[in-house]
Amino acid sequence: MPRQLRWAAVALALAVSGCASLSNAERDRASAMVVAARPTQLDCVRDDACAQASPLRQLASRAFAGSTEQAPHHYALILDVGPDALLARINLIRSATTAIDLQTYIFDEDDAGRLVMDELLAAARRGVRVRVLIDQLSALKHVDTLAALAAAHANFELRLYSPVLGRAQTSYPQYALAAACCWNKLNQRMHTKLLLVDGAVGITGGRNYQDDYYDWDDEYNFRDRDLLVAGPVAHVMGADFSLFWNDRRSVPVERLNDVGHRLLNGGVPPLPVAVYERPQRAQAMQRDAADATLVTQRLARQAMLVGDVRYISDTPEKHHSNGADQQAVASGSLRELIESARKEVLLQTPYLVLSDAAQEMFRQLHQRPREERPRVIVSTNSLAATDAFIAYALSYKYKRRYLREFGFNIFEYKPFPRDAPIDVATTGATLPAFDSSGAGGDVVPDDAAPDGSDADPTSLEPENALTGEGIETEPPGRAPASPQQTHRELRERYDRRSALEREQYRRALSREYTALRYGSRKANQPVPLERAGVRIGMHAKSMVIDERIGVVGTHNFDPRGDHYNTESAVVIEDVAFAQALAQSIRRDMEPANSWVIARRDKPPVFSGLDYSIGKMFEAMPIFDLWPMRYATSYEFVPGPECPQPLLPSDPGFRACYTPVGDFPEVALGLKGITTRIFTAFGAGLAPIL
Repeated sequence: MPRQLRWAAVALALAVSGCASLSNAERDRASAMVVAARPTQLDCVRDDACAQASPLRQLASRAFAGSTEQAPHHYALILDVGPDALLARINLIRSATTAIDLQTYIFDEDDAGRLVMDELLAAARRGVRVRVLIDQLSALKHVDTLAALAAAHANFELRLYSPVLGRAQTSYPQYALAAACCWNKLNQRMHTKLLLVDGAVGITGGRNYQDDYYDWDDEYNFRDRDLLVAGPVAHVMGADFSLFWNDRRSVPVERLNDVGHRLLNGGVPPLPVAVYERPQRAQAMQRDAADATLVTQRLARQAMLVGDVRYISDTPEKHHSNGADQQAVASGSLRELIESARKEVLLQTPYLVLSDAAQEMFRQLHQRPREERPRVIVSTNSLAATDAFIAYALSYKYKRRYLREFGFNIFEYKPFPRDAPIDVATTGATLPAFDSSGAGGDVVPDDAAPDGSDADPTSLEPENALTGEGIETEPPGRAPASPQQTHRELRERYDRRSALEREQYRRALSREYTALRYGSRKANQPVPLERAGVRIGMHAKSMVIDERIGVVGTHNFDPRGDHYNTESAVVIEDVAFAQALAQSIRRDMEPANSWVIARRDKPPVFSGLDYSIGKMFEAMPIFDLWPMRYATSYEFVPGPECPQPLLPSDPGFRACYTPVGDFPEVALGLKGITTRIFTAFGAGLAPIL
């Protein structure tokens, strides 16, 4: 786009916003106002900032004490369960004596976000330097909150990374115009996630700061994974954070146009009082974080002593160079690890959309001589589980390529896994009651029980909350229905719109893919399902190579991670750790938790023609209209001849598995049609997805 048109688009965006850009003098005034308003008094006068003793912080002390330059020691703790991941964060924040650095992609103003922010502010007030860096597109949603935090305390600083049009918040017109004038910058986001305490212990992985990453959402939660690492590698994490913090793209919130105008026109607003949607849950977390015995039993005792640990991370230079391959450190390092595999690559990613470089790498792996070819096993989302159905549509398009040309063994996560590391009791979920007349299916509000009293979150057994089973679908006195009839009436009488239309639900499920965050509501919603329940979606990003190298990080192994987002990962070459991580991933692939993707039975006639036409359409960037797909989903059917699950490559696979359709659990209809539409026409979106 010519430079004149770009500047015209920016000017139009500012006009649409209703406020002009701040001058440098105005930014300086806003900054001075914030500095003057920041309290300096401390709640503690001790040298250790009244830090709380922490079994997790003690891991770092032990690691440093046992380390030498030639033989570093580290402790590594896999955080699979959402509440445990939040507990670890709160406990570590309270243990800080000097510094806390937090870097994240999403920071919401829901219960989990409020709790963490309150703990960060408390740490600042007792004398700890706190720095928070959030990607602008997914930062706190209220300008008043940002303005108040800018002046919260002299020890607390908040910056936003790569603000669009110099603003903290962007409206739809502003976003659209930014896309027109500055497409690359709009898509270049900071996907790196890190919590670093005292430069000694860090947490990184897939989780953001939002309820659905900690099993605190009553409708949709992510099955995610973090890694806590204590020891010398924390120094590398700290140096990496400093590169981001000091980069010109990281802007203090008070110097942004909308926040600065709020400060100049109305002064510093008061900090909002944290009002929790479920205060008992927040109070329980605060209490547990102070219980050293509990933290030891649930967390510290499970930490593993490992040796050398690598932290690989893209720096902001990736964005200065417009995503040049030499700056995509995380992508290059992960590909090198995969290429080193000799026996097995175990890969877990929520969105199976591979970049061209990744596709070529896996193609070459599969072309090795059979005895040198590593087995590639992939754990990812099904259409029923995913939070980004457009991304799934593109992976659906290339299933033949993944299975036949790359040799993948693909396991797709179920929306209601029966053996997931999900603490359903913390979600507060209650399933809707059903109209006993059988005529309607009106949904009882979330905060009401069928009799009109307040609902008791503990009144529903966890397995019922997760799967929707055990719901009384017949009124008293009616003869029991057959399983088929009960299932059919459950589908007809449950109004799924109550879940799909909630603003919070829509927002939480559309923000990971920022390029589509302002797309239509229907496009960004997860697909409707055949039954009710707390839906679980895969969000973990992990890899195990030959059960000797384990990787936990932020990279989705997708084109965005290669070219647009900054990513990071922890790499640990330790057999015991790699096996523990592999066990966690394999649990997600068990029949209770995943379907298997495999070639469908060949048609009785013209199978070769069907395959050739399907392959031809797949190679086309658009117009993939061939209705017959190469692969479909399968369910394991145990029996005397099938005692154990098998890989699709096993000769006995078809005797032990039954096909369940391309989109199991999905209530087909418009979403099924739109999935096929994006399969046919959406391949051009792959680079930004």
